[in-house]
Amino acid sequence: MEIFQNYPLWTALIAIVLAQAIKIPLAFIATRKLDLSLLTSTGGMPSSHSAAVTGVSTAIAIEHGLDSSLFAISAIFAVIVMFDATGVRRHAGYHATVLNQLVLDFNRLVEEVKTWPKKENEQKLKELLGHQPIEVFFGAVLGVILAFVLYPLLGSI
Repeated sequence: MEIFQNYPLWTALIAIVLAQAIKIPLAFIATRKLDLSLLTSTGGMPSSHSAAVTGVSTAIAIEHGLDSSLFAISAIFAVIVMFDATGVRRHAGYHATVLNQLVLDFNRLVEEVKTWPKKENEQKLKELLGHQPIEVFFGAVLGVILAFVLYPLLGSI
């Protein structure tokens, strides 16, 4: 099957898995807590989104050249994804933090007033949505390095 021979695709997928796996020991070093949920979470160091889009873009550059239309498309796609990770998604995380605090404050008010029923099924919004610029940078570095490392293994299939 041709999909198993798609070097850019495998580079991106391996970059995602590797970036997500790297988050666990980095978080453990910082917090001394083992958090396996980081394997499937958004945000954090390094950015798996950045690793994937730079990995696929670098793999396309290696296979098709920097002057190819495929590289142009993938490079612009990578820039948009990384810009979004540090912009819109990061600020959405800030908004989630504020909204979660508002919910806590509201529930405290309800407790004090004792006239409103307490919400039983309250759900917190996910606060870690986007990335700090340094997280995006290291995700991008991971993607580029991985594309070059995987080329001898997967690029000639």
